[in-house]
Amino acid sequence: MTQHELLSFVSSINQNFIGPVLSTLLLCTGIYYTIRLGFIQRYLKHAIVSLIRRNKKNEKASDSDGMTPFQALTTAIASQVGTGNIVGVSTALVAGGPGALFWMWVSAIIGMSTNFAEAVLGQLYKTQKEGHILGGPAYYMRNGMKSKLLAGIFSVFFIIALGMIAIMLQSNSITDAVYNVMPLPNLKIYVGIFLAIIVGSVLTGGISRIASIAERIVPFMASIFIIGCLIFIGAHIKLLPGVISDIFYYAFTPRASTGGVIGITLITTIRYGVNRGLTSNEAGLGSTPHAHAIAKVKNPYDQGLVALIGIAVDLLICTFTALVILLSGVLESHPEAAGVAVSQHAFNSYFGNMGNIFIAVALFLFAFSTIIGCYFFGVQNVRYLFGEKGVWPYNILVLGLILLASMTHVTLLWEISDTFNLFIVTPNVIALIFLSPQVVKEVKKLKYSLSKKGQTDTLDETPEEI
Repeated sequence: MTQHELLSFVSSINQNFIGPVLSTLLLCTGIYYTIRLGFIQRYLKHAIVSLIRRNKKNEKASDSDGMTPFQALTTAIASQVGTGNIVGVSTALVAGGPGALFWMWVSAIIGMSTNFAEAVLGQLYKTQKEGHILGGPAYYMRNGMKSKLLAGIFSVFFIIALGMIAIMLQSNSITDAVYNVMPLPNLKIYVGIFLAIIVGSVLTGGISRIASIAERIVPFMASIFIIGCLIFIGAHIKLLPGVISDIFYYAFTPRASTGGVIGITLITTIRYGVNRGLTSNEAGLGSTPHAHAIAKVKNPYDQGLVALIGIAVDLLICTFTALVILLSGVLESHPEAAGVAVSQHAFNSYFGNMGNIFIAVALFLFAFSTIIGCYFFGVQNVRYLFGEKGVWPYNILVLGLILLASMTHVTLLWEISDTFNLFIVTPNVIALIFLSPQVVKEVKKLKYSLSKKGQTDTLDETPEEI
């Protein structure tokens, strides 16, 4: 079987089986938790206020006891906000039309409850080993479900999918973005070497350096991208009401073709919107609880609330990307465009060639932060399987993969990564459902805390049992 044939085979499996199964699993889990927790999403505003208050207290930064809640949040967002916020959104709109954005909103709102549960369970079943705070799905599978088998399966596939393949994909995205702006001979090799050096300098600093980098780069990259989008939207503000109308109209109405043989069916719109929304915010994937687990909080539900913010930030960036694409009219003017080219054409329509540079810078920041986030999540599972002795070999492997990916085509890896997600999501969803009573108990404590007279924060002590 040739590489092209293998790509077609894997792509077909993903499109016809893996994708629908993943979307169904994640969506059903989100709906289950949304109902079971009494629409926990309504506490988003409270979560933001509580986090701001904690930051004003100048809490101690990351150390052997863990990260601050804000550092844990930005480390989680580092993984959530990646190239998918640009490439994934473009793909969803091309395949599903304007209405796909509405279903991305729906999936993100539903996914908040799943992410809350993951963060809470991460906190409940975290442990300390060899001087490190460790947590994540493998730990709540082993310590909560008492299933070493399920934990082992999760860790192995997670290391391969996010701790290796995802890092390669992000590295390749960075080198391609830079090369598209400056197509110089051997540039990709030099970019790969440079990237390996700066990533290596972060890895050798351990949790403290990772947390420090995340809490600086994530707010910066999000702000830069949102400002660029706001400038574009402001320049096309007269078209915004029409675009908003299209988003809601085509969310429930099939869209006629603008030049092809067939149009976009309603099922296609829903499928791509839900699928891209869930894979972008990673709710249920089991990645972000690795960071939320080691946050230094008094109550597990405190970090569960913080996790809601991560989904909101991811949704905000996806929304701005989509609005720029829809306002630019690129879906009609460049129907042949796909992936990152859609966003590039959109920004170029107003910023000229600076649009290419803007997207390249955004992709670099998004992809670099995702590499750091995926490494951190991967190393938590390396420690679970092999202990501290497995960390240095893993570090060397990561740097080698970054160099390799910068010089090769990784189209097949994108499809393989989607396939492996099923082997990560399935054990994680099983654990989430099995341990849901523990999450419900924490929500009862949260509601008790908020019902106390004069209570405006969730940081006070609550009874052990309600």
